[in-house]
Amino acid sequence: MSPRTTLAVARRVLTQLRRDRRTLAMLLLLPCLLIALLSWMYANDSRVFDRIGPALLAIFPFTIMFLVTSVTTLRERSSGTLERLLAMPMGKLDFLLGYAVAFAVVAAVQSVLAVGISVRLLDLEVAGPVWLLTVVAVVDALLGTALGLLVSAFARTEFQAVQFMPALVIPQILLCGLIVGRDDLPGVLGAVSDVLPLSYAVDAMSHLSLATTTAEVWSDLAVVAGFVLAGLALGAATLRRRTA
Repeated sequence: MSPRTTLAVARRVLTQLRRDRRTLAMLLLLPCLLIALLSWMYANDSRVFDRIGPALLAIFPFTIMFLVTSVTTLRERSSGTLERLLAMPMGKLDFLLGYAVAFAVVAAVQSVLAVGISVRLLDLEVAGPVWLLTVVAVVDALLGTALGLLVSAFARTEFQAVQFMPALVIPQILLCGLIVGRDDLPGVLGAVSDVLPLSYAVDAMSHLSLATTTAEVWSDLAVVAGFVLAGLALGAATLRRRTA
C-alpha cells in the first residue's frame, strides 16, 4: 500500500465527481432536501422531528453513499478501468482506500450541509455537541461507502448492484430502531439488530439528541468504524478486476 497512490486514486475520483454534476448534486443536496421535507411534514409537531431527525441524519447519508459507491465501482470494473489501474504498480487496497478517501471528503461536505441545515435552519434540537453529530454523520456515510465497495464485487451489472439495496439496506432501516424501538423487537429480530451496523449508527445519533454525555456515542461510533474497516478489508479481498 502506498499513500501516494491512494491519494492519486482519490484525486481521480474527486475529479470525476466534479464533472458529473448530477451525481454530485445528489450526494450533496439530496440529504438536505430529504431532511427539509421531513421537517415540513412535521411542521405542526416539532417533537416528532426532533425525535426521528437525528436518526435520519444517519440513514440518509448511509443509503445514498451505498448506492452511489456500489454503482460507481462496478462501472469502473465493467468498463475495464479497474483492470488498467491494477496493471499499474497499485494494489487493490490502494484502489479501495482511494475511493474511501474521496468519498470521505464528499461525506464530510454532505454531513456538514445536512447537519448545518437541520440545526441552524430547521431548528432540530440536539442535546449533545453539534460537531459530534457531524462526525457521526460522516462515519455513517463512510459505512455506506465501505458496504457499497464490498457489494460491488458480487454484482455483474449496475442493476444487480441496485438490487443489493433491498437485501442489505432496507432490513437495516427496518431494524435500526427508527420504526420500532430495538428493545421492543421480538427476540430473534432484536438479536439480528444487534449485529447490524446501522443500528449503532442510529443509536449514536439518538444518544446525541437526548443526552449531553458522549461516552455511549463514542462506543457506538467505534462499532460503526469497526464495520467500516472490516468492509474495506473484505472489499479488498473480494475485488475482481473485471465482471464475469
